[in-house]
Amino acid sequence: MVSRRDYRSLRSCTGWRRFLLLVPVLVVLPHLSSLVDYSSSTRAKNEAPSTRNKKLDHLVLVPAAGVGFPDRLHCRGTKALNKTHTTTSHVSGAAGNGVSFVTVFTVYNNTTSLGDLKSSSVVSVVGNVTYSKPERSMAVLNAFAYFIQVSMPKSNVVILTDPASQLSIQASNVMVEPIPGDYSRGNLMLQRIRSYITFLEMKLQKNDGGTNHYIFTDSDIAVVDNIETIFDKHPNFHIALTFRNNKDQPLNSGFIAVRGTREGILRAKVFLEQVLKAYKTKYMKASRMLGDQLALVWVVKSHPSFDAKRFTKPQAFTQEIAGASVLFLPCALYNWTPPEGAGQFHGMPLDVKIVHFKGSRKRLMLEAWNFHKSTWNIPDMLCLVLGSGRTKYDF
Repeated sequence: MVSRRDYRSLRSCTGWRRFLLLVPVLVVLPHLSSLVDYSSSTRAKNEAPSTRNKKLDHLVLVPAAGVGFPDRLHCRGTKALNKTHTTTSHVSGAAGNGVSFVTVFTVYNNTTSLGDLKSSSVVSVVGNVTYSKPERSMAVLNAFAYFIQVSMPKSNVVILTDPASQLSIQASNVMVEPIPGDYSRGNLMLQRIRSYITFLEMKLQKNDGGTNHYIFTDSDIAVVDNIETIFDKHPNFHIALTFRNNKDQPLNSGFIAVRGTREGILRAKVFLEQVLKAYKTKYMKASRMLGDQLALVWVVKSHPSFDAKRFTKPQAFTQEIAGASVLFLPCALYNWTPPEGAGQFHGMPLDVKIVHFKGSRKRLMLEAWNFHKSTWNIPDMLCLVLGSGRTKYDF
């Protein structure tokens, strides 16, 4: 039989046991709450970038950068308030000289004509035109050639490609030059330099008379002014590159100009062979992308007397490197790229020559060409590019 005193002691012990059982719960609850809060905040952080970085399938216009800078393009919507300094009427002082634009391009499918491309799945619509993925690549290539026809009507375009590729070219100023090689996606940047070198070797072997200059570019650029002037304004360079104030990647390989004299072609070929050697020995891990730019930078900066601080000022300069006279041209004029151009360059210079629609800006390039066809006004079209350039598009 339990006495009253023992019963009270038992009740007291039971109460303490219950309290002790609750202690872990009291300790864990705040941590559970923090965990829930952390999970929610992490989810919100993860969701926020996906919303911000969503690529759009239509143009988005914002106020154009460059307000307050008298030497920048000023816009109200897609209307230019001041005019760009175009030189499309310029004729070179050296009789018989011409300029050819050279690009490397291939299509990653087995189709043989634009009609066959219709069988591919539809992925995008630009204006009133529906494109499959191969079709939109061809549309970008044709827009590249069309812009050259408008700004430099006497120039032609040479496409270096895999012999197995059959390209459907609509522009009349284009010729296709098959060059054997490995044009797979993972090897394309390496093959591009090899194709450039092979092309220059072909020109050394073939003497057509006169002088024809060459500008090697990406196929996603728009030439918006006559750039033949660089060969007259800077008469002593062999090869020209474009630079920007970027510590890690100051050079962009999307524009390489070569003087069309025999000496210019030979020295440019030797220079590119040095770049190819650096690429293969140092940057093969970046063979799919950026390896050529890294190799270019290595060849330039490895020259003992080269001063990299010159990249910080957007002024053209010349330097002897690897046996060639290399002209460095500012990207602000000869390789202007949205959105970098709107930010780093404080808008668009009035005398811009080339707009580079690299990365997810291909839709903007097609929209810009469509806009130009409807207006035939380069400054207004550049306002469209400047106002739309900060948005990420779907291709």
